[in-house]
Amino acid sequence: MSAFRFVRLSNTGVVIVDRQELFARIQYPLPHHAISRLIGLGADCRIPWVKDLFIRRFIHTYGVDMTQALEPDPTAYACFNDFFTRALKPDARPIGEGLVSPADGVLSRYGRIEHGTLIQAKGQTYSLGALLGGDVSRAAPFRQGSFATVYLSPKDYHRVHMPMTGTLREMTYVPGRLFSVNQATANHVPGLFARNERLACIFDTEHGPLAMVLVGAMIVAAIETTWADQVTPLSGRVQTTRFDEPIVIEKGQEMGRFKLGSTVVMCMGRETAFGDFDPKGSPISMGQTMGALPGMA
Repeated sequence: MSAFRFVRLSNTGVVIVDRQELFARIQYPLPHHAISRLIGLGADCRIPWVKDLFIRRFIHTYGVDMTQALEPDPTAYACFNDFFTRALKPDARPIGEGLVSPADGVLSRYGRIEHGTLIQAKGQTYSLGALLGGDVSRAAPFRQGSFATVYLSPKDYHRVHMPMTGTLREMTYVPGRLFSVNQATANHVPGLFARNERLACIFDTEHGPLAMVLVGAMIVAAIETTWADQVTPLSGRVQTTRFDEPIVIEKGQEMGRFKLGSTVVMCMGRETAFGDFDPKGSPISMGQTMGALPGMA
């Protein structure tokens, strides 16, 4: 962002506020859920000229590459949501070796979970326990493990896939706000990913426990999973569903999707040897190798 500066008054005098901080601050009083639901209704509109205009302008504004889409014709989609969650051609995202990225986007942060704390941005950390819904026993297996955060921008492919094969153990919906999850907001809203509405899916794998946390954001109309369809929005309380019948999802297989953009936080119960990525953020594609599988050199 450009280096525009704004001023505000405080008890200690005049404080300089940059554009990123201003963007984060103006989100606090907004009716996040009402805005998101309203936009969600528009995204489901099936009037041909309306949805075609919306889709074409979106493609032009964000530079969406339709050549990789299974259906490259923008007018073939029944509504904007169908376009946004579009499938890709079978060979568009080859699945690499080891631990792979669950989504297209930017690998914004990754590394060790230090004593139950994850890095959100420079100078910003947040609690693993809060991220997973406040249950101490749910968070315990990950306290000394690893994490990776992938931010999905509007132009990205918005289906989420498994970074390794796992068996679904439980799914927890956690209510919350719907702040934007771009870097400007992550830099200035404390505990962002543990404040927003989210869905934490816990898997058992041969490389230890895996948590796939799908974080909602401003204008995200819903989060879907392949086993439960649309999961959010629900009521204003934490809700956990446990699965007695095994649901096995293979590495590289789709496990969920966002109706409009957001973030995936992936937590592993064991230390992970990540590849050489820029700690300030690296573009990454679904299926791209992120490093060795947890617990393996």
